[in-house]
Amino acid sequence: MDDIIEKDKYVELTYEVIDKKTGNVLSGVEFPLGYVHGTHRVLSKDVESELEGKKVGDVIEVPIDCDQLFGPRDDRLVYIDAIDNVPEEYREVGTVVLMENEKGDTRKFYVTRVDEKSVTFDGNNPLSGREALFRLEVLNVREATDEEIEAGGKVEDAPDIEGMVRL
Repeated sequence: MDDIIEKDKYVELTYEVIDKKTGNVLSGVEFPLGYVHGTHRVLSKDVESELEGKKVGDVIEVPIDCDQLFGPRDDRLVYIDAIDNVPEEYREVGTVVLMENEKGDTRKFYVTRVDEKSVTFDGNNPLSGREALFRLEVLNVREATDEEIEAGGKVEDAPDIEGMVRL
């Protein structure tokens, strides 16, 4: 019988965040995420609740309220600067720039547009103002060890560095 997801089971899954409007994948994981179900809240309570009772191969989709998680979109956090004022390394869409205000507070800004005259910076979280789905696929479910339950996830042995040369 397949193991089903329940408290204290070790679960591995992959996930994607999908824009409901366009169907585009906004983010995801390259390698499986492992956690012990019901401990240490790796996932939100709503997502864990949806996963309860699922088994290997199951796929679930959970709506994400991006405004609740990241705040509503604020157009005051978008600004355009002349390309001549922007260093070369910040002239590529997707670049993240850490900026600081007069008070010393920092915020990440994302380069969202570049043309021959200007660069657009956006300080909103890329998911703000979007309707999204969290799509998860269950890859593995098994009994968790006592150590994994305590840690909330997989416990790996430390690498053997005995005899390694220090530089």
